[in-house]
Amino acid sequence: MDFSSLTLKEIAEKISCGETSSVEVTENILNVIESKKHINAFITVCGESAMETARRIDEMIAAGKKVGPLAGVPVAVKDNIAVGGEKMTCASAFLKNYVSPYDATVVKKLRDAGAVIIGKTNMDEFAMGASNKNSAFGCVKNPLDEKRVPGGSSGGSAAAVAAGMCYAALGTDTGGSVRQPSAFCGTVGLKPTYSSVSRFGVTAFASSLDQVGTITRTVEDNVLLFSVVSGKDERDCTGVSVDFELSAIKPRLKGLKIGVLRQFIQSELLTTSVEKAFFTAMEAFRQAGAEVKYVSVPSFPAGIAAYTAVSCAEAASTLSRFDGIRYGERAEGENYAEICALSRARGFGEEVKKRVMTGNFVLCGNNYEKYYVTAMKMRTRIKSELNSALKDYDVIALPTSPTTALGSDFKPETLKEKYYGDMFTVIANLAGNPALSVPIKTEGMPVGLQLIGRMFDEKTLYSAALAYESESGLCKTTK
Repeated sequence: MDFSSLTLKEIAEKISCGETSSVEVTENILNVIESKKHINAFITVCGESAMETARRIDEMIAAGKKVGPLAGVPVAVKDNIAVGGEKMTCASAFLKNYVSPYDATVVKKLRDAGAVIIGKTNMDEFAMGASNKNSAFGCVKNPLDEKRVPGGSSGGSAAAVAAGMCYAALGTDTGGSVRQPSAFCGTVGLKPTYSSVSRFGVTAFASSLDQVGTITRTVEDNVLLFSVVSGKDERDCTGVSVDFELSAIKPRLKGLKIGVLRQFIQSELLTTSVEKAFFTAMEAFRQAGAEVKYVSVPSFPAGIAAYTAVSCAEAASTLSRFDGIRYGERAEGENYAEICALSRARGFGEEVKKRVMTGNFVLCGNNYEKYYVTAMKMRTRIKSELNSALKDYDVIALPTSPTTALGSDFKPETLKEKYYGDMFTVIANLAGNPALSVPIKTEGMPVGLQLIGRMFDEKTLYSAALAYESESGLCKTTK
């Protein structure tokens, strides 16, 4: 039997009640991964360890022992998140042979919930990119149209979920890297409130922006996965303890106040198909009883510039640990400086080098005040304006990306075109607010509807998305 089309919640229920076994499901998923390996969604497939976990879960269920909510379910993990005993390459030649000695906190939580870690997904190198073309292990194909990219940097995770190669996946989102590939692949992707999910064991790109996110086929599945991985961790000093009360989430549109972000309409990169799909979705919200009005965040257009300056500056700092001495690929040299320079030249890809160089330029001498401090002031302004707007609205809505998935032969001619995939998503990272991308029903390639909420108010985002998913007929459950 082919189980790959079932949802996370459905397959978990079938395994826990004994209708099927984790071994059977895991074998099935491994076969799907093998049959679709040309999509290149995985860097490492953890076949042997996955089957061992599946057998152990089946034994526990047969013995009547208590199991977690994800017991026996194959879940994928982005390859910048540590899984003990498995490679963690960050899609970089620098770390192509590095094996993690421990589990990240989010992986430990998955294991405690009974999940089967099926593999490590492909990504843009060190999470730097919006296409998944910046990987030392090759580009991921979009399973909905293999001539297109899946988005990035968590493109492998979104592609794996969309292609039925796992039931859910973890990604990371620094400027839109969970939401944008979710939009391109037709999946549901959450960038949680900053500090709500532990980053211990996650390779940093820009620590004040990074957040582990969840990718699933349905909103209901996303709620389940987020409930497993969220929560305070003493090993992450930025973590906070918040009770999300996710079990009480109910679909809600009637009376919901939705603010449509006025500024996105002015983007010259917004395509007609995305704009049309977005406003069709807003009309569906309105007809279902939501109050939909325009809202303004004047600093929105400056978001991508502020994000670029801040993220590159932090990347230059966080990636300084990769020197060829302590771990990773090492080039021989006569002294530390030469070893470091040669190792990075050989190990880092072009995009990573550009961002590190940009970050060092931003932080150098007078540029620090001119670029970095200015960007941080703009970040504060964006956060203030966004949260001020959210005092009058439950959520703010805009498309996840100005376009649908691009062709894999896309070659940007300008800096603006190269980074436009993040234009609509970065403000949530700069402000720290939660943001959720859900697919809009279209006849062509998927379009993502992005909902941005108040800090630690994932509940409202999920309530609105659950209702829209049901109203639009997008829910993929078999109920």
